[in-house]
Amino acid sequence: MRLILAEKPSVAKNIADALKIKNKKDGYFEGNGYIITWAFGHLLQLFDAKDYDSKMARWSMGNFPFIPDEFKYKVKSDPRNRDKPDGGARKQLKIIQYLMRRNDVEMVISACDYDREGQVIGDSIINNLKPNKPVYRLLINEWTPDEVRRGIEQMKPNTAMQALQDAGIGRQWADWVIGINLTSVATLKYQKGSGKALNIGRVLLPTLKVIYDRDKEIENFIPEDYFKLTATFLTNDQQEYQGAYMEGKTEKFKDKQALESIKEALLDKQGTIIDKQVEKKKEFPPFLFNLSNLQGYITNKYNGWTSDKVLKVAQSLYEKKFITYPRTSSTALDDSLVGKAANVLKTLSENLPYKDEIKFMKSKRVFNSAKVESHSAIIPTYMKPSRLTSDQELVYTAIKNRFIMQFMPVAIFEETKLITKLDDMEAKGLFHSKGKVQLAEGWKKVEMFQSKDVLLPLVHENDQVNVIGSEVSTHVTKPPKSHTERTLLRVMETCGKGFKEDDDIEEIMGGVLTGFSIGTPATRAETIKKLKDVGYIAAQSKNLVCTELGIKLVETFPVHELFDLDFTGRLEKTLSDIEKSTVTKDEFLRVVVDFTRKSVETIKVDQAGIINQITSSKISSEPLGKCPQCDGKVIEGRKGFGCSNWKSGCKFVIWKNDKYLATMKKKPTKTMVKSLLNNGTTYVKGLSSKKGSKFNAYLRYEKNPSNDYFSWKMEFKK
Repeated sequence: MRLILAEKPSVAKNIADALKIKNKKDGYFEGNGYIITWAFGHLLQLFDAKDYDSKMARWSMGNFPFIPDEFKYKVKSDPRNRDKPDGGARKQLKIIQYLMRRNDVEMVISACDYDREGQVIGDSIINNLKPNKPVYRLLINEWTPDEVRRGIEQMKPNTAMQALQDAGIGRQWADWVIGINLTSVATLKYQKGSGKALNIGRVLLPTLKVIYDRDKEIENFIPEDYFKLTATFLTNDQQEYQGAYMEGKTEKFKDKQALESIKEALLDKQGTIIDKQVEKKKEFPPFLFNLSNLQGYITNKYNGWTSDKVLKVAQSLYEKKFITYPRTSSTALDDSLVGKAANVLKTLSENLPYKDEIKFMKSKRVFNSAKVESHSAIIPTYMKPSRLTSDQELVYTAIKNRFIMQFMPVAIFEETKLITKLDDMEAKGLFHSKGKVQLAEGWKKVEMFQSKDVLLPLVHENDQVNVIGSEVSTHVTKPPKSHTERTLLRVMETCGKGFKEDDDIEEIMGGVLTGFSIGTPATRAETIKKLKDVGYIAAQSKNLVCTELGIKLVETFPVHELFDLDFTGRLEKTLSDIEKSTVTKDEFLRVVVDFTRKSVETIKVDQAGIINQITSSKISSEPLGKCPQCDGKVIEGRKGFGCSNWKSGCKFVIWKNDKYLATMKKKPTKTMVKSLLNNGTTYVKGLSSKKGSKFNAYLRYEKNPSNDYFSWKMEFKK
């Protein structure tokens, strides 16, 4: 028997399907010479500080820095009670241990995700349970049946993955050392009142600083007026076109009066087209998606999406076998995937209106092993989905279209530049016009790209034209734009190197030092979400801005290296080097421990005062209305609005984190609850649909006929 350990139950089911195993037992599948069991992501976590030493249960400045002699693991904590182990995790670990020790099991195969984190999840379980049997590693990029069977034939001994394990463990231990020590000491030093800790992290703070810097640029920006002169010309065959007045390369002028004088002199003037340049240009499709580009594309195009949500949806498509591994930083495919890509293209091209234009080719833009870091770009698999949620449909379609575009003809356009000179005028400048004509749509057909290009009439050099209008327009220099998730991901991916706001990230990524980034594709979305959750940044529509607490933290926290993109980039680069075996885990951890010790001392002697005062918000016991279940009083509690007779068994409650309301980005308020209890209905404004649009509706909260629980009902009244 071969025992396969998958990262999640859904992946275990995919492997069982590929091996045609139907026999499901408690915690595993069995049949055809295989047993397939699963984790739920991390079943084990690192010890808390207090698990090493009971004195660490109380935070005291004298206890830090705290660096364990060795790092130990325990069953992950119950999310509702961190002092207890999670029951489900403990049960599954016992099942895995029983299976590993079965006499008929001859080898263990780790089939966790093929990345740093997946390696640690599998190895932490296997090393903890010590099966004393050979351990192999399944290394595949998608969960389709063909790929699972191919992967099993080409497994590697798990010992060959030592460098990946070292990088994963190095990351885990380093983040524990920095996070536990600096979060504890910073909270003791800069926060008054109990509540959430003041989170300090290796990836969290430089990302916060990127947003802070942009906010400051906007705040300090001084707008300046400038002026432009535009003339409208009429050709001999009564066609109009416009030209911008330029002196040298300048079309923006400070002196409005000078432009007004030129404008007055234009009246009833004639001009001559003194130069016409026509250039035929090719436009290639954007590169295949990596995770950051996919997140940027979706969050920029659709309201209500966050990078965290894009990752979750992409992960679900991966686990359903419809796309390849999403947590990748590459925008090209490995050369070995030529045959597979051709097969996928053939399957996806069926029934497309432009299928006759799709032609498979092996091009360097798509297939380039030199540009693949660990995992190839995200593409669809050969399995076509039949049923997807609207969110999955949106992400899948983006990935599928981006893939198909690569094998369509290039788009071709003609760019025309005209220079018009005014006859009998002493002005120094000339009028410049630019326009495009799309000659071949090519790949743009895939997503129906709408061109916003200016079209120019057909004219020739030396043609005479008449001035029929002119305008001096007033403009104001604009401040930089606030960061969005798309632009923030771009900075994190390149560590702020080598791009300007309007650059195409995909075009420049090849020139960025490999591994030099803030976080990894897998963790960037989580970092942005955590910054919001801990209250350092806030989302205003698509923009991300620092909160007052975030600003105070950046301006107060004395360990400046943690805000430095280069410092964080070097740490991430070192983890990447551990994967390549050019640096050892121990060397990396020595640097981290040394940095942490110095940072703790820096914070301890810092003279800054409190930056976060937490006041306890007492909840009023005022009755909000009569309980619809037992006529008791409904009052507000910490976690919800519930019946005061709950001790006697009344189950009426409206939770503050109610999941139904959360899907529409709402939380219940006192006013809503009062209205429901007294009128049976409440009118709620500003609910969000799945697509991100706002709407208003009446809500009811009614008892289910079959049990004691309540459900929401929505209605729209004219």
